[in-house]
Amino acid sequence: MKLDSYLLRSYRRGTGSSPGCERQGAAWCFAVLAFALLSMQPGWAQGVTTLLSGQKTPVPSTPADALKRTTPRSAIYGLLEACHENNFRLATQYLDTRKLPANERTEGAERAKDLCRLLDHDPQFEVDQLSNSPQGNLEDALATGLDTLATFELGNGQSITLYMQQAADQGNIWLVSADSVLRIPRLNTLTGESEFEKRLPEWLVKITFIATPLWKWIVLLVAAVLLSLVSRLLSRVVIALVKSIVKRYTKPLESYRLEAFIEPLRLLLSVAVFRAAMEVVAPSALLRNYLLNVMALLVVLGMASLAMRIVDVVSDRVTSRLDPRQRTLSYSVIPLFVRFVKICLFCIAVLMVLEKWGYPTSTIIAGVGVGGLALALAAQKTIENLFGSISVIMDRPVLVGDVCKFGTQQGTVEDIGLRSTRLRTLDRTVVTIPNSVFSTMTLENLSRKDRMWFHNTLQLRRDTRPEQIRQMMNALKAMLEEHPKVDAGGVPVRFINISQQSFDLELFGYVLTTDGDEYLRVQTELLLKILDTASELGVGFAVPIQEALAERPKEAQPAG
Repeated sequence: MKLDSYLLRSYRRGTGSSPGCERQGAAWCFAVLAFALLSMQPGWAQGVTTLLSGQKTPVPSTPADALKRTTPRSAIYGLLEACHENNFRLATQYLDTRKLPANERTEGAERAKDLCRLLDHDPQFEVDQLSNSPQGNLEDALATGLDTLATFELGNGQSITLYMQQAADQGNIWLVSADSVLRIPRLNTLTGESEFEKRLPEWLVKITFIATPLWKWIVLLVAAVLLSLVSRLLSRVVIALVKSIVKRYTKPLESYRLEAFIEPLRLLLSVAVFRAAMEVVAPSALLRNYLLNVMALLVVLGMASLAMRIVDVVSDRVTSRLDPRQRTLSYSVIPLFVRFVKICLFCIAVLMVLEKWGYPTSTIIAGVGVGGLALALAAQKTIENLFGSISVIMDRPVLVGDVCKFGTQQGTVEDIGLRSTRLRTLDRTVVTIPNSVFSTMTLENLSRKDRMWFHNTLQLRRDTRPEQIRQMMNALKAMLEEHPKVDAGGVPVRFINISQQSFDLELFGYVLTTDGDEYLRVQTELLLKILDTASELGVGFAVPIQEALAERPKEAQPAG
């Protein structure tokens, strides 16, 4: 399978519909993890901690072992590497040969070679099963400083167990115990050629790579290709059966979501079958360790990808159950939450892989804390915008699709992201506001109106008689109360002022709509009816004094 393209598709599916936020979230994740890995370098994390605490750096009491025998796992890994390089003199330094008779001390290299062959032929042995702690495995029933290396079955119910032991007199390094070195010759019968290998051409057995015969490489490669083809065919059959069941019992679930489960399930199934094939073929211990590390990566990423698909299905079901009046919630809060969950899943998967590969996750987490502090100081504005977006999402002053007034402008919310919010103004331009600023602005959400206010003031001329004013008020009141789209309230028409220029009547009511276009149509209809009523009653509206003087006819000039 093309792992790189598969992982890219998986992550893009797992991070929602905004590529910018995907890259931003992934970049933050990788940046923090990279900072943590840098902090794992010898003395670096300790130096940062010391710098923050103000203490002097302690000088290590003992130098690090050049052969990396500080833990049982690293010691056996170094032994296998030395044997696969045919450097058996170096491999002898991973054995405790002090109990060998003086005349057999020269056989240490042969004992190291035999031990490597034993570990290579044992399909149950895995380097990762050994402890990676300088103190060894403290949870077993063995004495402190003693760990199990491997157990070999001789038949007839007999078995021999080899051990690793910490040599306190040599700087607490881990070696194959002296008693185990004495038992190695008794196990040589387990490393001979099998009946199957005896029937193969000699060149398939003698040609090796990473201590693994050529025929085993061929079998493993053929198994990987067959698994890729068979798993694709089986996945199509399974998805066809599942679709028929889903359509019968769970119609709301989209079929394309089921198809998204094919790739991660196919990957996990292929890895499981390939792992079973390794038990039969039994590659060398070092190659087995490489393959198991790659398989751990595939399994963890496959599980993370599967979890992301489940998050997608759950978010779809939640979105479909939302009240239609709150469907804009599905365009803002839910995608951001899904994006955040998937980024967290990806980071957890990375940490699990690093732990499987032998990196100390406690140091990584500590490095993440130090790195997070440094990044927080360097990216205050970005973090401020992130918390601003959380504030906007939690308080929900506006949602995607809402029309709002912000500052001196008015626009429609198009997107609420992790860093900023985009609004489309009445001029059809796009305004991008950082969330740290947007969350502190005074926002007027025009889309939250349950009705729209109809409010006008009519200025009648001063020569209007009181009887005409009464008739005008009664006619306007009846007009507002009879209109099906108007809530007139208790006193829709009010006589509010007598000024030097006019008698003022105030109209107060609500148009029962939230649609701006419909409100404008009702308002136009009401204003035209007001003009018709004034014309029928002979009521005129006051005009400015300047306009009245300009319209007064000029006096006739005297004849000269």
